[in-house]
Amino acid sequence: MKVSKGNILIVDDERSMREVLEIFLKNEGYSVVTAGDGMAAIEALKKDIFDLVITDLKMPNIDGIELLKTIKETYPDTVVVIITAFGTAESAVEAMKLGAFDYIQKPFRMNDIRLVVNNALERQRLTEEVSILKRQVEVPSLENIIGQSPVMLELFSIIRKVASSDANVLITGESGTGKELVARAIHNLSVRKDSHFVAVNCAAIPEGLLESELFGHMKGAFTGASSNKKGLFEIADKGTIFLDEISEMPSGLQAKLLRVIEDRTIRRVGGVSDIKVDVRIISATNRDIRSAVAGGDFREDLYYRLNVLSIHVPPLRERREDIPLLANHFLGKFSANKKRFTEEALELLKSYPWRGNVRELENIIERIALLCEDEIVDVKDLPEEIRYTKTAKYAQPLPSPATGLPSEGIDFERVIEDMEKAYLIEALERANGVKTEAARLLNLSFRSFRHKLKKYGIEIKKVPEQ
Repeated sequence: MKVSKGNILIVDDERSMREVLEIFLKNEGYSVVTAGDGMAAIEALKKDIFDLVITDLKMPNIDGIELLKTIKETYPDTVVVIITAFGTAESAVEAMKLGAFDYIQKPFRMNDIRLVVNNALERQRLTEEVSILKRQVEVPSLENIIGQSPVMLELFSIIRKVASSDANVLITGESGTGKELVARAIHNLSVRKDSHFVAVNCAAIPEGLLESELFGHMKGAFTGASSNKKGLFEIADKGTIFLDEISEMPSGLQAKLLRVIEDRTIRRVGGVSDIKVDVRIISATNRDIRSAVAGGDFREDLYYRLNVLSIHVPPLRERREDIPLLANHFLGKFSANKKRFTEEALELLKSYPWRGNVRELENIIERIALLCEDEIVDVKDLPEEIRYTKTAKYAQPLPSPATGLPSEGIDFERVIEDMEKAYLIEALERANGVKTEAARLLNLSFRSFRHKLKKYGIEIKKVPEQ
């Protein structure tokens, strides 16, 4: 199937001019729709999304300037080129001020049209690119995933093998382990690397808006839909879309995603036609998605379509030998390589449970880099919750009034919060993750105990007995 280079609307009240441009641009590989006046053009814009509109300036009822204003107000991503036989400096300046990309006077050569169309669509592509880049802080390759432990070397090997395929991939792992980094690495090592990588968090977008975000919508499809909008699947065409937290996708949308996978087509909200897309889907979840399937919360047929290839990203506690490497990397990132850890500090970092995984480690190192004024980062410079880790070789006891107030003073509220957090964690560990027992150890009501866990974001799973 021949792929269109772009969707173009030609507006001219001269039938011969419309036909000449239509034939020429179709031969150039574009999809072309024509309209005989401004009113017909507006109706066409309501039914489809156009990358470019080429419009005559002098037309009855709605002229090219008025049409340009309407397009820029309602369809701001559409590029407009004005063509006229009545060119004047004033009309050219007015058109450009109103947002026209270019202004061409009849008679013209077809090479002129070819050049202007190519440049206009390149502008549209760059605008779309900027929109995508705003969603992405960085685009890492495999080298951006840091680790030398055996489990990480095995992960690198799996990523390379998966990248050579074009099959859908399901990535599993706890929050903060770097599942999106893995997805980006797969894309960057694949044949799709020169096309878009589009990431979307299915849990972060309200259910009513997620369908529009993924598949796009037509103007008036719902309240607030003031213009036509491309969906992320269209933007990711020829590239990769990353569906994070896929297990949180509403059941109704799961059925529509299954149809996209099976038919390789999407339909915008409020649209009537199907649009072909060529997209590789990489999805991720921190939940046990098989349990969600068994419980009827996730479609079994969709699960198997998404899980053609699977990758599990290990938690940080299963690759503690990578912690010094990661800690030094983040410290260099946030302090311009001016600081370094002592061995004792690194040992303490290795002993911490890191329930937030690499994300938690990065956040804490950033805080250390900002607060530590010395070039050497020692145990005293680590946050209290790390210094109080009981299993660590260099752990320090919790401060108490009996030990006296340090001469430099303390951040009282922070110390109290850190002590409270440390006791909550210790109680949970001693109770093997059973919250009712942990609450009893602290002489707290279960409701109060649960509130404090939520306050500090503490989650500890019950450890199976050996």
